[in-house]
Amino acid sequence: MLETGLFIGGNSVSAQGGATFERRDPVTDAVTTTAAAASPEDASAAANAAAAAFPAWSSTPPEARSVILLKAANILERRLPDFTRVMAEEIGASEIWARFNCQLATEILRQASDLTDCVTDQEVRSRHDGVTGFAVRQPAGVVLGIAPWNAPVVLGVRAVAVPLACGNTVVLKASELCPGTHNLIVEAFYEAGLPDGALNLVTNAPEKAPEIVEALIAHEAVRRVNFTGSTRVGRSVAALCARHLKPCLLELSGKAPLLVLDDADIVEAVKAAAFGAFFNQGQICISTERIIVDQSVAEEFLKQFAVKMATLKAGDPRTGSYPLGAMISREAALRVKGLVEDAVAKGATLVAGFELDDIVMQPTLLDGVTSAMRIYSEESFGPVAVVIRVDGIEEAISVANDSDFGLAAAVFGEDTDRALEVARQIDSGICHINGPTVFDEPQMPFGGMKASGYGRFGGEAGVAEFTELRWISIHNKPHEYPI
Repeated sequence: MLETGLFIGGNSVSAQGGATFERRDPVTDAVTTTAAAASPEDASAAANAAAAAFPAWSSTPPEARSVILLKAANILERRLPDFTRVMAEEIGASEIWARFNCQLATEILRQASDLTDCVTDQEVRSRHDGVTGFAVRQPAGVVLGIAPWNAPVVLGVRAVAVPLACGNTVVLKASELCPGTHNLIVEAFYEAGLPDGALNLVTNAPEKAPEIVEALIAHEAVRRVNFTGSTRVGRSVAALCARHLKPCLLELSGKAPLLVLDDADIVEAVKAAAFGAFFNQGQICISTERIIVDQSVAEEFLKQFAVKMATLKAGDPRTGSYPLGAMISREAALRVKGLVEDAVAKGATLVAGFELDDIVMQPTLLDGVTSAMRIYSEESFGPVAVVIRVDGIEEAISVANDSDFGLAAAVFGEDTDRALEVARQIDSGICHINGPTVFDEPQMPFGGMKASGYGRFGGEAGVAEFTELRWISIHNKPHEYPI
């Protein structure tokens, strides 16, 4: 069993009164992590520590910040076995998913190391003689990052990497479902030489999450907030940030469509759709939730997709080399089961899968899904591929946009110019042509539209999110004033 504390001011400390909470293995129900359960006072102490560390870290030369980020990437890579073990115990993750997480997280850190010199001044030509103007970008201050459980290393690292690269200090509010995994991230940063207080970790009992988040957002030192999670919780975070006039970046729920046009390469579309729908049991914000297939190629697509599904087996990640692992909880598994049963009751065809053993659900394929079914519009966040048949491009675009969400999408078609025109008409922050919906590169602007949130992680877009842009002018000669 893993025991973790809070990280405040560079030290692992107990919560007020020694309070703790337990995270249980979703498969065995055994206690896997005992973590410090922060109080609002502990949360404030973490923000205070970040504020105290800000002057020194923000004035640290970009080259020095870059070196620390690169070292953290190397340490995280070296500690892959630790992450693999703890992710399996806390969230039922497969080894494949743990490796994917750590690999992408190291890429995020290395990309962030290249951004340390992006916080610069730029001269802007003034319309007035004798005036020199500058657009000055500088660290914002303390950044609060709120990370989820489903891709704990990727999204935990993403919440802190670019903010740190820009010279901010950070409080990471860990997920209650993977406190041990998020603790490992902070350990890697401090092993890399991050100064005390530059990164702080707050873990809390599940029932205390709302008051901990409110205490952190309300803290006067916190200047930026980033949150990745459900739209339901994101609305609450946005409301709190609005109340305190704190800018926030929200990456929320998705219902990603993958469009298979009449000229699609079916082999490639099947591979991408299966990967996007089932990787990590469909528990990814950019998972393929809707496969929108042109009627002319639907039968061939379904035939090949069923063959691919037969190669994908879910199981307890510690008892075999399964490509898919367990779901996060029994409640989640039962919710997905209810969505499938509702669709079948309303006329959908269960093509394959749907075996459920406690919280291990085998990949499932539904055909003939319509807007009358809950799974058409609700995010399943489970290993279910939903096929919606359409006649032509216009209907495909209409169905793709018939959603409250707009995070990721994909379009498959041999005529890439036509596929690009389709992509431009889809309401999503991200769209890939002849590639999967589950695709990420750290330097790209990552974020959604509509109920999938606003703001962008990644690259220079991320720098803009976590810095202040100021106008400073130098007046080099006397002015004539109208009064």
